[in-house]
Amino acid sequence: MSTTPPPQALTPDAQSATGERPDDDGALAWLRALGPRGRRAFAGAFGGYALDSYDYFTLPLSMVALAAYFGLDSGQTGLFTTVTLVVSAIGGALAGVMADRIGRVKALMITVITYAVFTVACGFAPNYETLLVFRALQGLGFGGEWAVGAILVAEYASAKHRGRTLGAIQSSWAVGWALAAIMYTLVFSFVGDDLAWRIMFWTGALPALLVIWMRRRVQDAPEAIAVRERSTNKGSFAAIFKPGMLRTTFFAVLLSTGVQGGYYTLATWVPTYLKTERGLSVVGTGGYLTFLISGAFLGYLTGGYLTDRLGRRRNIWLFALLSAVCILAYANIPDGSNTLLLVLGFPLGFCMSAIFSGFGSFLSELYPTAIRGTGQGFTYNTGRAVGAVFPTTVGFLADSWGVGGALVFGAIGYGLAALALLGLPETRGKELA
Repeated sequence: MSTTPPPQALTPDAQSATGERPDDDGALAWLRALGPRGRRAFAGAFGGYALDSYDYFTLPLSMVALAAYFGLDSGQTGLFTTVTLVVSAIGGALAGVMADRIGRVKALMITVITYAVFTVACGFAPNYETLLVFRALQGLGFGGEWAVGAILVAEYASAKHRGRTLGAIQSSWAVGWALAAIMYTLVFSFVGDDLAWRIMFWTGALPALLVIWMRRRVQDAPEAIAVRERSTNKGSFAAIFKPGMLRTTFFAVLLSTGVQGGYYTLATWVPTYLKTERGLSVVGTGGYLTFLISGAFLGYLTGGYLTDRLGRRRNIWLFALLSAVCILAYANIPDGSNTLLLVLGFPLGFCMSAIFSGFGSFLSELYPTAIRGTGQGFTYNTGRAVGAVFPTTVGFLADSWGVGGALVFGAIGYGLAALALLGLPETRGKELA
């Protein structure tokens, strides 16, 4: 006999367990609307995604040291990112299916353990080939974290505040990025490069203990549990390709491909660009990344607010255009204008992150509850895998164009994202049931 509590629908007049109205007004209304269980889910998803980001950025920040240690060219170093992102498509799709079949929280626990274990393993790699394999396996866990965590929180969030709630979750990516940049600056300042890159990977396991502890207190939304128990078609890949969902799935993949192709081009190659073409030191690179990451954090929060005010599609349209413009400007700053490079890092980080803020709510709202994990996990991570071609392309072009010139290729991704919106509906205000 099931012990699952009956679903409790949220309405404008409903009261939470603490007596708070879900659709309260005010700057923190979105947080109050979650209720006690939802806030615990938010904390777990926020911490997990920050760790996901930290583990991801150990590679780009260590790229120059890795290339020197193993004697790699730009194409080989770019392949690290491509392999990670391609395998993450498999991991993300599988995590989505698990989320629909065994629950959101259990799937999240599996993703955290997977990417933490293989991040640490990367630090023990004796050669390029082994590191490539470990990084690919890390992608299995990395791919599932965001999609499953976003769904968990989306199912607690009210329709009115879902955009900013998921935007706040997205902002944890900047938190993890900042922690990685700080650790990079400390480790590479005091330890030789040949050991420092290994230490960076080893530290990737430390936050996992905290996140696992937090998630012991997190539960799936009661409504989602009830739907999962009733459904006979949960976690089905076939369901997201049926005639009624095929168009949505195709354009959602295209949207994800464009946005992530542009984003990962920058995330992978900006640290190398700052060190090799701008001649910045470790501390100098960390300083420039501070502006980029600060812009990213505020971009996530602002984009979350705007996706509720403007709608999902308009928010993505706006920041696709602005992100493309910022890439072109950043890559064409004249030599000697490093102050301008520093200042422009803020709007670049802001725009390329604000576009992501609507993803968690938008993709969640495109699919019904029984296949929400499968749909979001597949579309987001397939887009990530196809978008992974962009960083590798930049790596091969960098030898002839220079890293700065090759970064322009990332702007093409944002053009694809804008085109994809033509095939997707506006979902602002949609209730998740």
